[in-house]
Amino acid sequence: MRIWLALLLATVPAGCARVDDAPPVATPTVALSSDDAPIGSPIEMTYRFAVATDAPAFGEDYWVFVHFIDNNGELMWTDDHQPPTPTSQWKAGSTVEYQRTMFVPKFPYVGDARVEVGLFSAGTGDRLPLSGETGGQRAYRVAAFTMRLPTDNLVVIFQNGWHDTETGEGGREWQWSRRQATMAFRNPQRNVRVYVEVDQPGLGVFGEPQAVELRIGESVVDTFAMPAGGGSLIRRFDVPADRLGAADTVEMTLSVDKTFVPAAVPELKSSDPRELGIRVFRAYVQPN
Repeated sequence: MRIWLALLLATVPAGCARVDDAPPVATPTVALSSDDAPIGSPIEMTYRFAVATDAPAFGEDYWVFVHFIDNNGELMWTDDHQPPTPTSQWKAGSTVEYQRTMFVPKFPYVGDARVEVGLFSAGTGDRLPLSGETGGQRAYRVAAFTMRLPTDNLVVIFQNGWHDTETGEGGREWQWSRRQATMAFRNPQRNVRVYVEVDQPGLGVFGEPQAVELRIGESVVDTFAMPAGGGSLIRRFDVPADRLGAADTVEMTLSVDKTFVPAAVPELKSSDPRELGIRVFRAYVQPN
């Protein structure tokens, strides 16, 4: 009998070995801006959590985990984050919706991919029961897309005013700007959408956020405030064809109103003598 039971359990997939009969606290869905994603391209992801009408109050601010899985069931990368409205403020019967932009990383894979999400405690790692299709461990399948090699994107070249490329944990790359720095891309002679991912990790360096401006020729195409230590920020803006000019190459200038030298800031305990503006992780131009 014991041998028979052991063989039976061995034939049950790991995700189905235990039935999760805990009442779900919400139903997650995710809508993607495209079901076809070249490597390096951005995907707009709209998250929606329909909180159950009988859900108890959330006892803490849970994180959303987001896993990207290949067709062999292997985890490729994650985009875990805290929702803009903390879960401690979610109410029974309400719907929480928000959007995030995710860049497909330079991952050595081409083919079908799926997205799994869930809610977990940063303190204990415990996951909450949700409603939906799951392969186990309270990870819920919410979307799918196809990863492809880059094709129609306009390569952005970092020209003047940049420091050398640096690489951090997980192979993530960035370049520091000076007070003013230029980027260039081929003019497609049609409307484009521009994505720029930036951050300012220099906590305590400035008493107020930096003012950042992006300009093509005499036209200001985007402005924003960059606070220090708040994590990366993805700016997305549309530029009509007539503001790209008539030249074959478009030059876009990034300017900041404040820079700093790490070696001159005692709190940083750094010997870095460079003048630094903001860090830029990605710049992507997508024809519309």
